[in-house]
Amino acid sequence: MPEGDNVWQTAQRLRPLSGHELVRTDFRIPSIATVDLSGRRVLETVSRGKHLLTRIEGDATLHSHLRMEGRWDVQTVGSQWRRPAHEARVVLRTDTHEAIGFSVVLDLVATSEEDTVVGHLGPDLLGPDWDEDEAVRRLEQSPDVPIGVALLDQRNLAGIGNIYRAELCFLSGVDPHTPVDQVPDLRRMVARAHALLVANRDRPVRITTGDRRPGRSLWVYRRRGPCLRCGTPISYDEFGPDGSERTVWWCPSCQPPPG
Repeated sequence: MPEGDNVWQTAQRLRPLSGHELVRTDFRIPSIATVDLSGRRVLETVSRGKHLLTRIEGDATLHSHLRMEGRWDVQTVGSQWRRPAHEARVVLRTDTHEAIGFSVVLDLVATSEEDTVVGHLGPDLLGPDWDEDEAVRRLEQSPDVPIGVALLDQRNLAGIGNIYRAELCFLSGVDPHTPVDQVPDLRRMVARAHALLVANRDRPVRITTGDRRPGRSLWVYRRRGPCLRCGTPISYDEFGPDGSERTVWWCPSCQPPPG
């Protein structure tokens, strides 16, 4: 499941295209299927929360989002694709490399108008504009919203998904159903979120427990057995605090309910 650290890693994976001219572009979605950007140079790819912005000379930005199953692969020209061709939504090719976006959501915007697709996002946990004060301020604007819902709202802070929601609440000792204004130390939770994503952005496997062994790298996410800390059976709700179909996990002992 893509989260802010995965998306940041994807931006790094796309770096071989930067500075090179596109010799072929193939957009396989109806809205931009006729667009041809060949002959233009790729300037850079940056992440913004869970969004990717590939900037191309001539005031063009390819905006992509991985959703649940999306992935960008970058490989030398002529290499066999790792996923079926029918899943490809875009191909960007230079003389030496090609980037294939599988099952990604795409649109093309003017670079000068990127705010139309990412301007609504809160401070980026892995971005140069990270602002802890602003993230806390935005969260505090919804005091009655469960913290497990507020953390997933990318307008508050950008980069947290379902995995980090579960792990962050556990590490903070907070039940995800707790209203924002009842979280004991909201600022510390926000600071911990930043530290977690920074620690994991260069890792091939996400770790929140400090234990690299299989089945022990995460505290509660998708854990059906006992809590790694106290042994209490992990609780889970398939519909989450907001009723959405995004399962939330927590330890009822380490994360006591609000009130």
